[in-house]
Amino acid sequence: MKKIIGLICIAMVSLLLTGCGNKVENIEGTLPEIMEKLYSGIPEEEMPMMVENTELNDENFKYFAFADVKYKEAIASESMTGSIPHSVVLIRLENASDAEAAVEEIKKNADPRKWICVEAENTFVLSKGDLVVLIMSNDMASKIKENFENLK
Repeated sequence: MKKIIGLICIAMVSLLLTGCGNKVENIEGTLPEIMEKLYSGIPEEEMPMMVENTELNDENFKYFAFADVKYKEAIASESMTGSIPHSVVLIRLENASDAEAAVEEIKKNADPRKWICVEAENTFVLSKGDLVVLIMSNDMASKIKENFENLK
């Protein structure tokens, strides 16, 4: 009898741990709000000139994200000066379970020379919950990456 109760307890604990491990937490907030958090701690004088957010749609998504993934919404933050290699693309996927595949496709296709005359020194592609970010930039890329990893 003790063995049966012990086995039942072990099975219940296993199911509990399995259920808790699969939970994916999505980041709350609008994409412009999250984008602002990504730039947090970067002084104004270190920001590229004329950085603006562009809402992405079916016509321009592939130019900015270099992939064909199912997404709910997306924005790109880029310098409006073409000679500055800086792009941060923030994508909210339709399904968080697609994040790993989206990251791999974007990594495979991202072009840090999309500006033709200049090249971004750093390229990072990361996911958290239903968000995927593509960062192509120079010195500030690591800080943006760190800010993304610390999102809650």
